[in-house]
Amino acid sequence: MKIYDQKKSKELLDRAKKVIPGSPLNPEGGIYGHYSGSVSATGNPVFFSRSEGSRFWDVDGNEYIDYMCAYGPMILGYNHPAVDEAAREQYKKGNTVSLAAPVMIDLAEELVDMVTIADWAFFAKNGADPTNLSVMVARAATGRKKVIVFEGFYHGSSPWMQAAGSPGTIEEDTAHIIQVTWNDYGQLERTVDENDGEIACLISSPYHHPIVMDNEMPADGFWQKVEALCKKKGIVLVVDDVRAGFRADLAGSNEYFGFKPDLICFGKAMANGYPISALVGTDALREAMSSVFFTGTQFFNAAPMAAALATLRELKKIDAPKIMLETGKKIMDGLVSIAGDYGYDLRVSGLPSMPFLRITNQDPPVLTEGLPGLHTGLHADWISECVQRGAYFLDYHNHFISTAHNDEDAQRTWDIAEDAFKAVKKKYGDQFQK
Repeated sequence: MKIYDQKKSKELLDRAKKVIPGSPLNPEGGIYGHYSGSVSATGNPVFFSRSEGSRFWDVDGNEYIDYMCAYGPMILGYNHPAVDEAAREQYKKGNTVSLAAPVMIDLAEELVDMVTIADWAFFAKNGADPTNLSVMVARAATGRKKVIVFEGFYHGSSPWMQAAGSPGTIEEDTAHIIQVTWNDYGQLERTVDENDGEIACLISSPYHHPIVMDNEMPADGFWQKVEALCKKKGIVLVVDDVRAGFRADLAGSNEYFGFKPDLICFGKAMANGYPISALVGTDALREAMSSVFFTGTQFFNAAPMAAALATLRELKKIDAPKIMLETGKKIMDGLVSIAGDYGYDLRVSGLPSMPFLRITNQDPPVLTEGLPGLHTGLHADWISECVQRGAYFLDYHNHFISTAHNDEDAQRTWDIAEDAFKAVKKKYGDQFQK
């Protein structure tokens, strides 16, 4: 099987390093933020030339089946005709104007109709916008300061959401953030009791999907007990559905797990790649929401709203979560089976539509020196071998399935994975066989 070359990507990266800073995962620069971790991996492309459906092509002309889906925004396939047409039609009328477009009302009504707990909707741009706003709304509603999160959480890159001591943050940023262990209801209950009357909100993803680590589903009854505790103590319950939103249940991922929060944060997939995010909530928090001033220059972009409306309607029409859950399970089951044929235990965790992959034979995995959160060794090598053959995975992040992934993608992915297992088997021999 052909091994890809990324000569042009590397040349462009050298240019980029001269004018674009990096990040902790890529200190040399050229690419920053959440994309930066992939730059350090051997054989990874850096820049794309075009995309279509479930695939993209890098600047060297190599074709990839994309299991990152732009880190989640792509859900219906790249360049989806209905979504792009809706955006184009709105662009003809206007995008950023001195007034709001009526499509904003259409989109709000669609979300309120679709999402079970939603009585209103507020639109922004990035996922960190609604997560930030949700905390402000909770504090306005309760008059309290403290926020409970689960260890390993990620709710955006604002200072309060970063680990204490992160460069550029100060001690006060996280002074009112309390971390507890995921799925440990006893610890959560004790923490609430110890801070009785001081907790404004608990914010969490619908299930635990940190980077680097296996993802964890909620234990039986966990969310139901959390919901009851929050109601009893007057704590606003916030679900950060930015990453998982619309890949489990169109009514909110909380419905998939059987509980009802007060606020839900959406983003990523809600417009199939157009920049928009949303906070939805219950009538009980409408007054608090209206009391908080929160805005942005591009918050009223009309074209992304039109794209979001088209995306949500298409997701509903085809019952997208069912497609993605089934497709994801089929592809992942195949990968697990192939791994077993070569003596490797490939663990798949999280939703089948948003799976995290890890070969457990080398356990614990080896972290790359100086690049926190990135791996080296067996699993990272297998991922790299897959990427260099045309299946775009990452070793440290959960993946995403779209409705555009199909049986042809599955078979091609299995063929690539098998060739990649042969390559790591040749490199490591029986070193990590179980």
